[in-house]
Amino acid sequence: MSVILGVILIRGGHLIDPAAQVEGLKDVVLRDGRVAEIAEPGKSSLGKGKAGPDLQIIDAKGLTVAPGLVDIHVHLREPGQGHKETIATGTAAAAAGGFTSVAAMPNTTPTNDTPEITRWMQAPERGASVRVFPIGAATRAIKGDVLNDYAALKSAGAVAVTDDGHPILRDSIMREVLINATRQGLSVIQHAEDTRLTGGCSMNAGSTAFRLGLRGMPQEAEYGLVERDIRLVTELSMNGKGDKNGHRPHLHVAHTSTAQAVAAVRQARRNGLRVTCEVAPHHFLLTEEHVGAYDTNAKMNPPLRSVADRDAMIQGILDGVVDAIATDHAPHATHEKEVEFERAPNGITGLESALGLSLRWLHQEWKLPLSRVLSLLSAQPAALLGLRGRGTLAVGSFADVVVFDPKAEWVFRAKDSRSKSKNTPFDGWTMQGRVRWTISEGRVVYAMPSAV
Repeated sequence: MSVILGVILIRGGHLIDPAAQVEGLKDVVLRDGRVAEIAEPGKSSLGKGKAGPDLQIIDAKGLTVAPGLVDIHVHLREPGQGHKETIATGTAAAAAGGFTSVAAMPNTTPTNDTPEITRWMQAPERGASVRVFPIGAATRAIKGDVLNDYAALKSAGAVAVTDDGHPILRDSIMREVLINATRQGLSVIQHAEDTRLTGGCSMNAGSTAFRLGLRGMPQEAEYGLVERDIRLVTELSMNGKGDKNGHRPHLHVAHTSTAQAVAAVRQARRNGLRVTCEVAPHHFLLTEEHVGAYDTNAKMNPPLRSVADRDAMIQGILDGVVDAIATDHAPHATHEKEVEFERAPNGITGLESALGLSLRWLHQEWKLPLSRVLSLLSAQPAALLGLRGRGTLAVGSFADVVVFDPKAEWVFRAKDSRSKSKNTPFDGWTMQGRVRWTISEGRVVYAMPSAV
């Protein structure tokens, strides 16, 4: 249950707000769902204040206070696949992981390709703990043929378009998608996989696949489509195919996993194109060897890649080519994963482990500054989708906050997950940084039991 209060005072925490370039000991006052004040400790209009019916005080001494995290790639499974996840359970997991905004992919049943479904996903009856931003299907029923009405989808609340796991292969269709999305000021997210090269494949093409007797997905299936899409963006940008407000085509590459794809994005940026990408924690931490003896919790698409690819994801994060960390949270029921490897569905959960893994490895192990890690998880993904007032704690922005203990080590247990599904390769892993409170638009939507 969320706690709704008029005013919350977060007192004495170490505020890190990368978007506002603010870092230091601060008091944060939240009022009526917005950030009302950022002040030196004890200097806000509330002074030292006393808790009461209309004021909740959160003692954040020794803790980090940051903008609520933003995940631009999740699968909440509703409508139609409630046995895997619901919007209520998925967003409860998001809140426990420090996320206050999630962008939901359209591969639902039926597909989110109409304003009616987009609105249904956001309705209060869904019981969401945090804000859900639907992403609309680029083509009708994600079949790659007929474009949807992007203006209507945007009016209903869609923040981008994609055909997600059904990549758009026809050049002419992808060109029209980019043109029409640009006219509406929407980003185009592409799951980069040339499915003509991956039919019947269940993991990365390499020595592990050979040893296990499994058909492997070639790396060209990913980077070849990324390169094709960048060529289209180049042509459209040169031909001035923007909108009346001067927007240029924006291509966002989902869950990048190969060194060549990162290299292509890097070069596109050097050429001045609006091309961005995200990386999931499993792709900067795991390799194809984690499939082990046909572990279906290590089966995802794109698949776990080689050590060289994994290292390229890390380098891309460290040198700034990667724009966001996104989980690709993809819940599946236990019975769906407990089958032969080739028959198991792709995907793992990730909302409750993303921050802990990022702090443990990107910050602690690879020395990425904490502000950079938080920016990859909040400010930058919010900016990618134009989520105004999210990913920052500047005065006037939405009161979306995560308060966590950056020094706390803890062990992630899948059985304790708030997600309906438990399909994760990170069960039993040691994490760094424990979420104590998550506040979404001024509502306390998660409080660690000992923090209540």
